[in-house]
Amino acid sequence: MVLIAVFGVALLIAVLVSGLAARSVLSTSLLFLVAGALVGDGAFGLIHITADSPIVAVTADLALFAVLFTDGMHVSFPALRGAWRNPARALALGMPLAFVGMALITHFLVGLDWTTSFLVGAVLAPTDPVFASAIVGRKEVPARLRQLLNVESGINDGLALPVVLVLIASAGPTSDAAEASLSKIALELVGGLALGVALPLLVNGLVRLPVLGAEPKLQPLLPLATGVILYATCHLTHANPYLAAFSAGAVLASVSPDSCRAFEPLGEALAELSKFAALLVFGALLTPRLFGDLPFGGYVAVVLAIVLIRPASLLISLIGTRFDRREKLAAAWFGPKGFASVVYGLLVLQSGIPRGQEAYTLIAVCIAFSIAAHSSTDVPVARVFDVEDLIGIPDDDDDDEHRGKRTAVAAEPAARMEEDGDART
Repeated sequence: MVLIAVFGVALLIAVLVSGLAARSVLSTSLLFLVAGALVGDGAFGLIHITADSPIVAVTADLALFAVLFTDGMHVSFPALRGAWRNPARALALGMPLAFVGMALITHFLVGLDWTTSFLVGAVLAPTDPVFASAIVGRKEVPARLRQLLNVESGINDGLALPVVLVLIASAGPTSDAAEASLSKIALELVGGLALGVALPLLVNGLVRLPVLGAEPKLQPLLPLATGVILYATCHLTHANPYLAAFSAGAVLASVSPDSCRAFEPLGEALAELSKFAALLVFGALLTPRLFGDLPFGGYVAVVLAIVLIRPASLLISLIGTRFDRREKLAAAWFGPKGFASVVYGLLVLQSGIPRGQEAYTLIAVCIAFSIAAHSSTDVPVARVFDVEDLIGIPDDDDDDEHRGKRTAVAAEPAARMEEDGDART
């Protein structure tokens, strides 16, 4: 009940300051993270949560699923067919470069063995859709940049999971719960993709039956019911829920756009609530002891992961594309670590591998720094793309209209001179 009360108070404060946050570097996400840290064992001790508490894994899992499901609905297959190369470059080149770069600095700066270092790199390589959505949701940001970040962050979580599981199995003796084989991992990924495609198609087929149909006021609940069934089915069958969530959202947007539009306000609200709850719980894990356990080299690695590894890897992957310099820099900066890394970091901690605790400490601190950095910079970055409107320079779409107005204005003096000449005559 204390946790629920704290969540309610933090939610009230977040709503009251959300208008200011939308215009400044103030972040509602950071508010929940700080609130969790204050009420946890590291400060006032009002709630007692440890990394192995079930509520930590459940809230992070739900938040990631909800955000991937709603983000999938923003993916347009027709648009993606015409602009798939940029996300593909980010996933096929940028993500492996970030993975290797993070492993190198972890090994040389923190002193972890190579297998555990690559495991840390795999956990921190994927970007998180929860915090990338802060920039993706801003209309002033160019559409192709929003699509790049949205598709990249939605897919890379599922791509990183098999690598994480394989490296956990290779890192040393593990607990029974962490044992996995390549065939099992592949089956989970294929199962998640299959469920994510099949279930929305089945639901859409049922809706089209003549004897069935959704009442308008209940139509927003149709995608919600699909998501709830999908989440439970994935966990019951051990299919990958994150790949299933993103693919299901994309399929629903294609086959049932009306339902997705009706669901959008509810879906965004649910995703925000789950995100805030997970941030509050994760914040409670950020104790002074956790930060004290990380050596100085670990902090250097965290800073390099945020300001060098991700930016450099994505900039290399975007060489030769049509993005201008501002777009490349914005895409390179927004490589936030979040709930995907939280879930995978907990897998590392609970696996029982020899240096799992050290790896988790580095992962947790990196996530905390990333949340603080990226959730506070979406407004300044978005304003960079809105500067033309602010100084009165027209957008490309309005060029014809402005040219017409300039022509009319230029013609006015000539018309007046002609009228004056007639009057004098």
